[in-house]
This record gives sequence, C-alpha cells and structure tokens, in this order.
Amino acid sequence: MNCNLLRSHIVMSLHGLIRGENMELGRDSDTGGQIKYVVELARALGTMPGVYRVDLLTRQVSAPDVDWTYAEPTEMLNPRNTENFLQELGESSGAYIVRIPFGPKDKYIQKELLWPYIPEFVDGALNHIMQMSKVLGEQIGSGVPVWPVAIHGHYADAGDSAALISGALNVPMVFTGHSLGRDKLEQLLKQGRQSPEEINKTYKIMRRIEAEELTIDASEIIITSTKQEIEEQWRLYNGFDPVLERKLRARIKRGVSCHGRFMPRMAVIPPGMEFHHVIPHDGDMDGEEEKYDDNPASHDPPIWSEIMRFFSNPRKPMILALARPDPKKNITTLVKAFGECRPLRELANLTLIIGNRDDIDEMSNTSASYLLSIIKLIDKYDLYGQVAYPKHHKQSDVPDIYRLAAKTKGVFINPAFIEPFGLTLIEAAAYGLPMVATKNGGPVDIHRVLDNGLLVDPHDQNSIAEALLKLVSDKQLWLRCRQNSLKNIHLFSWPEHCKTYLARIACCRPRHPQWQRSEEFQSSESDSPSDSLRDIQDLSLNLKLSLEGDKNESANIDTSLDTEDNAADGKIELSSNVLTLEKDAIEGIQKEPTEKVDSNNISSKIPALKKRKNIFVIAADGDEPVDCLQTIKTVIEMARNETSGGSIGYILSTSMTISELHSLLASGGLSPLDFDAFICNSGSEIYYPSLSTEGSSGLPFVVDLVYHSQIDYRWGGEGLRKTLVRWSASVNDKGGQEQIVVENESGSTDRCYSFLLKEASLIPSVKELRKLMRIQALRCNVIYCENGTKLNVIPILASRSQALRYLYVRWGIDLSNVVVFVGESGDTDYEGLLGGLHKSVILKGVGSNSHKLHANRSYPLEDVTPFDSPNIVQTEGCETNSIMESMVKLGVFKG
Repeated sequence: MNCNLLRSHIVMSLHGLIRGENMELGRDSDTGGQIKYVVELARALGTMPGVYRVDLLTRQVSAPDVDWTYAEPTEMLNPRNTENFLQELGESSGAYIVRIPFGPKDKYIQKELLWPYIPEFVDGALNHIMQMSKVLGEQIGSGVPVWPVAIHGHYADAGDSAALISGALNVPMVFTGHSLGRDKLEQLLKQGRQSPEEINKTYKIMRRIEAEELTIDASEIIITSTKQEIEEQWRLYNGFDPVLERKLRARIKRGVSCHGRFMPRMAVIPPGMEFHHVIPHDGDMDGEEEKYDDNPASHDPPIWSEIMRFFSNPRKPMILALARPDPKKNITTLVKAFGECRPLRELANLTLIIGNRDDIDEMSNTSASYLLSIIKLIDKYDLYGQVAYPKHHKQSDVPDIYRLAAKTKGVFINPAFIEPFGLTLIEAAAYGLPMVATKNGGPVDIHRVLDNGLLVDPHDQNSIAEALLKLVSDKQLWLRCRQNSLKNIHLFSWPEHCKTYLARIACCRPRHPQWQRSEEFQSSESDSPSDSLRDIQDLSLNLKLSLEGDKNESANIDTSLDTEDNAADGKIELSSNVLTLEKDAIEGIQKEPTEKVDSNNISSKIPALKKRKNIFVIAADGDEPVDCLQTIKTVIEMARNETSGGSIGYILSTSMTISELHSLLASGGLSPLDFDAFICNSGSEIYYPSLSTEGSSGLPFVVDLVYHSQIDYRWGGEGLRKTLVRWSASVNDKGGQEQIVVENESGSTDRCYSFLLKEASLIPSVKELRKLMRIQALRCNVIYCENGTKLNVIPILASRSQALRYLYVRWGIDLSNVVVFVGESGDTDYEGLLGGLHKSVILKGVGSNSHKLHANRSYPLEDVTPFDSPNIVQTEGCETNSIMESMVKLGVFKG
C-alpha cells in the first residue's frame, strides 16, 4: 500500500470523561461540548479517504465514582454511516479512543488540577505513538515506521502536551481551542467577584495562559470556529497579532525576509455535526402535528413525557435552552425575560435542559448556587406550569428534545454572554428549529450561513423577550427560518469540516523523525516558505524594533516591515541578499567542523543507551561549577558502590557549552567516556563521547545533527540574535556606565545565543523577556542559568527536558528506568525536569541560591510540579548515603 495515501492522526483531549457512546455531557464543567467535538472529529476523520488511523488520546480514569468504561485502555469509534466508507484497510485501521494513565490513580480530578501531571501524559503518549508507528509500519509501511501526519491538541492542557510531543517527534502540530484563558480572565475580572490572586488559585489561569502562548509558539495551524475568536480572543495573547500575522504572510508570499519572525496560520473551520440521528422533516408542521396527535402517547420517547409533565398547556410552542448550570450561560436573564413578558408567557412554554442531578446539594458549589438562583426566579415569577427543568436526560435524549421543540413550532435559544461557537445552534437547526442567540461570538457566523433566526444582546432581557415573541407569534417568519435551517445545514456536516481540515494539514511541510525517514519523505526535505533561509535571515536588511514589550507597539513592527519591503522590491537587491545568505550558510557550516558526522556513525557509537539497566541523568544546577562537579562525583560514587560497572549509564544535562563541560570533567579527573550522552547549552545541543578527537576543536565528542535539524523549527537565527543584541544595548543604556548585559560569544552556538549578566536587579524577569520575544513574533526559549549570571536563548522546541525525550524516542530507552538528579532549585527551565515517567531525586542544599530566579513567576511552582508523586523524592543532603536512601525509596536499589 502507498503510505502517501494512508495517514495516521493523533487527536488529544486530556480532561473530562470521554467515551464513544452515551457521553455524559453536562456532568460537570469539564464534560461539555468539547468532549462531543473531539469524539466526533476523531470518528469523522477515521472515515475520510486517505486516513488510515486516528487515535484520540485522553486520560484513563479508574475512579469508583465514574463508570468503568473510562478505565478501558482502548475503545474503537465505530463509524456512524458506513455506506460510503472505504473497505477496512487493515486490522489497526479506523478511529480509536486510547486512554493514557496519568495523574492520581483511582481518582477523577478537574482540569485545573491536572497541570502537574502533563509531563506524565506526554511520556505515556509518546510511548503509545512509538509502538503504534511500528505496528502501522509493518501493516502499511513496508517495514518503515509510519508516524502521525499531525498532532492535534484541543484545549490548553492538550495544546501544551501537543507542543511537547510535536517537538519530540518532529511532527506538525494543530490546535483547536474554543475557550481561551485570557478571555476568561478578563470576564472574571470584569465581574469583580475575585481578585487576580483568587482567580489564579481557583482556575490556575496563568498556567493555562502560558500553555496557550506555547501553543501559538509551536502550532503550524490554529483552527477557530469563527473570525471573532481570532479578532477578539487570540489577539489578547502576546504571541499573536492579526495585523502582524497578515504582514508576515504577505512577506512570505513575496519572498521577502521575515527576520526570524513566525506566526501560525489561523484557519476558520466551523465544527461539524453528525446527521445520522436526524429525522428528515417532509411536509409542513401542521401535517406533523396531526400525525403526532394520532399516535398514542406510549410511542413517544420517554423524555417527552418527562418534560410535558411540567406544563399546564403542553401544546404551546416550546422555547428550548440547553446548557450547563454555569453563570456564563446566562440562563437567569432568559428566565427574567420570560417571566416579565406576559405576552410571551401566554404564547409559549420554557424548557431548561441544564445538566443532570440527583440532589442539588451534591453538585459543585458554582453549579448548585446557579441552579438555585434559577429556581428562585421561577418561584418569584410564579412560572409553575410554564417552565420545565427535568433533573435527568441522557445524551441520546437530546435529538428527541429537539424534535419535541420543533413539533410544537418552538424556538431554540442560546443567551450566553459570549459563545465561542455554539454547536447546539447547529444541532437545533438540523431539526428545523429557528434560533435566538447571543450576538457575541460564533452565533454571528452561524446566522450568516443559516439565516434562521435572530441575534440579541445577552445583557438586554427586553431584547431577548422581543426576539422570542416575534418568532413564536409570526408564523411566516418562523416557517422561513425553519426552511432556511434545513436547506443550509449540510454546510456544517463533518465531511465538509474534515475536507477543509485535511486540506489545511496538507499545506504543512511533512516533518517526521529523521533518523528513520523513508525515501518518500526525502523529496520533501526542502523547507517551506515559513522555514526557509530567506525568512530566517536577511543580513542586508536591518529591522528596527521597539524594545519595550508593549503589545500596542506591534504597529511599529508593521511600519518597519513596510519600509523595508519597499527597499527590497528590486530584483538585483534581492539576488544580492540571497547570495549573502548562501555565503553565510557556507561559513556557518565551516564554523562547525565537528558536525560533519552522519547519523549512522553516531548509531555505531551509541549502542550502550539501549542496553543500560538504568540511566542516571545528572541535571543539578549548582551555584558554582565546582558544586556541579561535586554532585557528579557523588552520584557516580554512590552508583558504583551499589552496582557493577556497565549496568548504569550517565547523561550530563547542563547549561554549559561542551567545551566548558569538557574542562570541568578534566579538572575533576573524569573522562567523557564515563558518560553516554551530554545535553549542553540548556538543551540546544546533544553530544556523545568519541574515542577520537574529530574536527578542529580537538574535543572527543560527536554532535547529534539530527537533533540540530529537528529543533531548527521556527528558530529565528541571525534576525533573533540582532534583536537580542539591541535588547542588551537598551538594558545597558538604563544601567549607565556599567555593561549589565554582554554578549557571550565564546558560549554561543548557532542554536544558542548566550549573554553574561551583571546586576540582576536591573535585568527583566524571564516572563517579561519571554513576553518581549513573543510580541516580536520571535519563537524561542529564554533561560536564566548559572544562578542568574547567564542567559541562554535557544529554539522553541529545545530544552533539557525535551532533549531527554528526544533520546527516549530515538534510542528507545525505558523512561521508568531513568533517574533525574536535580537541585532544590535551579535554572528557569527547572520545572520541566520534574514530573513524567522518569524518577526524580531532589538534592537538598544544591542550587538553593537559585530560588531568586523563580521569584517573579507567572504561576507558583506548586501548580505544575507533582511533589506528591511516588516518583519524586528529596534527600536530606547531597551525601552518598542520603542519595542511596532515596534510590531505595524509589525502588531503583534494594535496601
């Protein structure tokens, strides 16, 4: 079979309770419409021609308070309609839910508490993808592993995970998020009920926002349901500006330099809908009503009688609202509008499908409080006999509820303060229900396509009442809206969604793990416009940028870009620029003679990593180099006392250059051959020991060139370096005579720009510097290291934790047999070294002075670190015996 036509996709949604049938939508705030979206997306993609397999990765939950089905490792998503479905392509084809165990065992927890366990999910997902790539390779790839075409993350936690997995595998990333943290933060602040500190404590909102910023950094494509999401929600982020995005896109098309700046593509693709359960309406509603009257009640769906029992006159048109009991859904304003409009009360009934409950006291505080406020309003306006609010409904009942509303010539309403999309509006339209919906968000686009109702200001209850009254009283308007719904609804089908989605994916440059790349991918090795040299560097052009980090100053960037566009329009000058680039590229290769090593040569030198029983990663950031050396010696001495040589491998992970590390080892009498790998420059370089000294450097190491090419994604190159040099100059100007930031040329490489720092009080925090880079659309990791005396700026896909994942993926090491040794604090990438499937030993007293580097964080370290994990232990000091005790606790050594 041709692997070009048979593709694998990974879709991820981490939180909530996900299963293919009988979804418990509305069970809690985490089990809402996003569950339905990702399941139906995976199922629909699995039926598309050319797609061999789709895996929906989520969390495995084995808790006593949830159904046993959520503990099943795998569930196949059977296609709804197989009439046009291709014949089964193989035993592993189709769409599947794959549940990855991570987080507290035997406990279902809300999404805000999942952040510390994201690394564990990432490692488990990588393990599944690696195994599946081999299986698919045997089935359809002629023995060559078949890697996913795209990693798709949904919501912030899955976006964060997708970025890490995408980087570890070198596979394009796609993201969909219909609800964004910055927008939610603004709404909560406007309500004024909580302080920013309380909001962050409750919702972990700053961690969520940082995950969404990382999503912008790493995504090839961000899918939105509406233009409103782009213009009003994504533009709130440091890393995205609609105007600058259009400027950069235009420059790429013209072949003009972007100076290392990158923006993801924003694609508006409305969610699809499954139509298999929709009963077509033939004829007019009067005929349907007569047919309904002739049928005995016993043939009606049970949910109909459950609703109708609330009404004194069940024959009146039904106003239907379907939402969680959440303040942002604005159901209280709807009840007020209904209760205070007598003509509307006389003409219609109101049905509120607002979640499931046995006892209000057992609901969450927010949901219970909001539901009680609704019930109090019903009592206040004496709406008994006119309002239905059943306690229970199943997901399978929802189509019948829409049908009932349509039979009564009713109206569907979504009065939310803001609705990112409004999938229920699409569902209701499929049954011929006219809509009244909020004018804020996705309903605007839905109404533009369907033209099947009225839009209202959700804060204006009179506007809501007038719109509802108009639709239920004007039968001609109602009929026209119904006909428009049924005529245009096919535009929101899943096949239409998937066709557009796959067309967007096809625009991405194929990226796969390069050490196992098959011949078919060799032809796509050339860079796409967004990754080409001309976009990374154009040394003859000098882009003037604001250095203050104000988002509003992106207009200055646009002006500079426009000015330089004019200067670059001539073909002669453009040709000169290209020649300059080629010359610099050649010189760059000559500067790194040690890199002239092919992957086969490396493979022949590194069989040891695969054979080690355990691998110890020493990543303790000491206050001084001598502290680092002492930690290395202590760990090695402890291990050698316990085991015979050869069963344990060692990896050093540090912010130092390979030259600095070589000198440090020599000063302590250690040989590079004592180690299996070296992660240097804060994770931007990976080296392996060599028996010979290769290249002009004369150092006994070989560099991993595949890792270099993998992390080059969105690396700003010389354009980024020039921005950093200007930034350092601006900091120095504020410091007067003293040079506070000095470019560290000897410590810099092509993928790590290093600066030496003095007077830490005058240096911006890492979050402020990261914000500045994102506003400039420069995608990179900024890391303060060596107790705040050095700054390393490296590619966005590079870090010490990601370098470890790369070694895991490339060499197949077992992460459960890896032990990472860290200090009690460290460089600003410290949090990435904790968590995951590997074990961690925190060495008390080591790197303690680095606490100040973490003083101005966006979120507390406790929000993202699983200190309660059995895989993390702390020593009482950095002595051999103390470390040995920790290893016994972890089960690495026997007591």
